[in-house]
Amino acid sequence: MDTSLIIETAYFVAALLFIYGLKRMSSPVTARSGILVAGWGMALAVVVAFLYGFDVNERAQPHLTMNIALVLIALGLGVGWAWYSGKKVAMTNMPQMVALYNGMGGGAAAAIAAVELFSGNAQAHGVVISILAVLGGLIGSVALSGSLVAWAKLDGRLNRVLRLPMQQLVNAVLFFASLATGAAVVTAGMAGAEPPMLLIAVFFLIALALGVMITTPIGGADMPVVISLYNALTGLAVAFEGFVLQNPAMIIAGTVVGSAGTLLTLMMAKAMNRSVTNVLFSQFGGDEEGDAGDIQGSMKASEASDAAIAMYYASKVIIVPGYGLAVAQAQHKLYEFVKLLQKQGVDVRFAIHPVAGRMPGHMNVLLAEAGVPYDIIADLEDINEDFTQADVAVVIGANDVVNPAARTRKSSPIYGMPILNVDQAHQAYVIKRGQGKGYSGVENELFYAENTAMVYGDAQKVMVQMIEAVKALG
Repeated sequence: MDTSLIIETAYFVAALLFIYGLKRMSSPVTARSGILVAGWGMALAVVVAFLYGFDVNERAQPHLTMNIALVLIALGLGVGWAWYSGKKVAMTNMPQMVALYNGMGGGAAAAIAAVELFSGNAQAHGVVISILAVLGGLIGSVALSGSLVAWAKLDGRLNRVLRLPMQQLVNAVLFFASLATGAAVVTAGMAGAEPPMLLIAVFFLIALALGVMITTPIGGADMPVVISLYNALTGLAVAFEGFVLQNPAMIIAGTVVGSAGTLLTLMMAKAMNRSVTNVLFSQFGGDEEGDAGDIQGSMKASEASDAAIAMYYASKVIIVPGYGLAVAQAQHKLYEFVKLLQKQGVDVRFAIHPVAGRMPGHMNVLLAEAGVPYDIIADLEDINEDFTQADVAVVIGANDVVNPAARTRKSSPIYGMPILNVDQAHQAYVIKRGQGKGYSGVENELFYAENTAMVYGDAQKVMVQMIEAVKALG
């Protein structure tokens, strides 16, 4: 059978597996199998790529053995690192891993563009291929450096929000400079000249700097949207480079990732009642001081045992998980406590805000790890009206997503963002390490409300105390 026919057929099957796997990832029930299906598709695409070795030109024949050996070494290193890090990573560090993988994808696309442009292959295949190589290189470089900055912020290695005077002007200059140098690279190829090595190097350096400068001013509250956006950019860069290499699997996989990432980015921005450009350029969620203004009331402390007993005798309890739950790794103890409440006949549900945690779906993954059934987990739009009927609402490690200031305080940076209506429950408890503000830097009016009590402490220790209190009731 013709080698090219085998390759094309295998790529078509791989593309179907990508699409089917993505479809299954749309539900928490089938997400795990969806990841496996897409993984098998990627494995097929990688293995079948070795068949290109049977059809290389005469100039490449002397280097074939060495090149295959290098590819195998690179594959071994990549697979080994991914397997080790995937097994070792804690659930709280999953956002950092996603940011790193986004960066690696963008970096791979940029590396392909660099090889094609420095070697002159892209220019030799015409203007369209040259433009696609430059665009893929630009987007991939921005995704690489931006994702690395996002990783550093999420991992606590870059705690400060760095902003330059006239930051947006600097970013605009870098953006147009990257376009100008990219256009010069394409123009040089059209003239038939040798690849301008220095110009190509400057182009990639500017693109990398642009990714850094775009991401450093963005605060932690917007990181889920930023990660999703860079995921979309990585997919787009891979698709462009797929056209450059005439590789259907890269084109389809990149397009699928790019479109899915774009939709997810828009949905998350909509959930925050903001535009993507506002996220990137408004400098929300930084280190500015929030205005406590004329917040009425005071924070009232409560013992964990008192909160547990109140829930034990309630009819309906709604739990709002946040990043603090992930940090404390309290999800297993939380579900143990929930099962005690359910045994007592309490109707318990979980309310998930679209941007809770530090990446899309973070809380869903966390609860799934603890074995929480999907049918008691609800999204914001499905459960928000139920808070008025809830006897008790419990917030664990969440902050901005339950701040009533988003509804009423027009001067607040979170004004307009849909929130979970915890303040409308008959009684609210907030489990929190201290009295700190959320990522937005503003005071949370919920903490001062008449019907709210604060339970201070590490979430896991608090849950242990609650379990003991409920068990003591018999």
